Amino acid sequence: MPIKVAIWEVSKETINKIDYTSIESETKLEKILTKDLSIISDDLLLIGNQIRTAHGKIIDLLAINSEGRISIIELKKNKTPKEVVAQSLDYASWVQNLSFKDIIEIFKANNEEKSFETSFFEKYEINPPEELNKEHDIIIVSSELDPETERIINYLSDNYGVPINAVFFKYFKQDGKEFLTRSWLFDPNEVTEKVSNSKMLNKKESWNGRDFVGNIDVIDNNSTWDDCQKYGFISAGGGKWYSNSLKQLFLGARIFAMIPSKGYSGVGIVQERAVPIKEFIIEQDGKKIPFMDVSLRTELIKKDADDLEKCEYMVKIDWIKTVPENKAYWEKGMRANQNSAFRLKSEFTLDKLVKFLDWKNSNV
Repeated sequence: MPIKVAIWEVSKETINKIDYTSIESETKLEKILTKDLSIISDDLLLIGNQIRTAHGKIIDLLAINSEGRISIIELKKNKTPKEVVAQSLDYASWVQNLSFKDIIEIFKANNEEKSFETSFFEKYEINPPEELNKEHDIIIVSSELDPETERIINYLSDNYGVPINAVFFKYFKQDGKEFLTRSWLFDPNEVTEKVSNSKMLNKKESWNGRDFVGNIDVIDNNSTWDDCQKYGFISAGGGKWYSNSLKQLFLGARIFAMIPSKGYSGVGIVQERAVPIKEFIIEQDGKKIPFMDVSLRTELIKKDADDLEKCEYMVKIDWIKTVPENKAYWEKGMRANQNSAFRLKSEFTLDKLVKFLDWKNSNV
């Protein structure tokens, strides 16, 4: 069940509740999301809207994330009837067969000014993956969900690993101003975990819901690993694409440090979520000190500190075990990825790391 949302306008004199009202139409909601799809997620690029399938049906919005996963977005102005799930599954049966060329052509038909490749690079600061649409998901957008629909979504997600979620928008209007709030039925990370563990996807390695790999930042050919060990962090900066993947790290997650082109160098537990470098606080001799005030081996990590787009984002880590950079471990077949942080699904890699880091007396 999604979180109930309400808004109050607070001034020195009064506190006034802003009443919820129904948005005028699905068309208006579609125009809002078409203009800025980050309202649903920062990791979505719009491919097009009102996409006609080969079966004569119309998909409200089609989008793609930085890893090439396609999202089918179905909009409903008010409470969703249970039929919307069947409708969305019908769309998904068509989307799953879209080729790289198909996606390019759909994007071109809906975007006259820029190519897909250019738009993808401008959004994510990387080129599109060589293979698109290896995975897809369904997002149902509405003001609320009726109990029948919620039960069906839960059933499909829990028992069959169907990648389906619902996002809820509440629309508020007061004094000529309009407001939207957003909440999810499931945490999007939870949906990913359910899918990865689904029996229907047993051809793929599943994720245990806890383990990540964090690529240690390298600035002007200098690794930040010494500073990471000393002050307890991992970081990424230089643009949203680099730093955004850190946001999936949650408190208690286990993370393996990976020095690009060198190998794995440690394991730790996430203590705090990612924050801009100017907000990052460390403890020394029982005192809390702004990270910007400490002396670092790689001082360049502090550049662009005033720019929230480019600055380094920091995740506090309690390192359980580390090795020096020159002792980093790598073996053919181990998992690597260009993202600053990614889910570790490879049992081969995990088994090798457990042996390398020798956790005989560790409970991590």
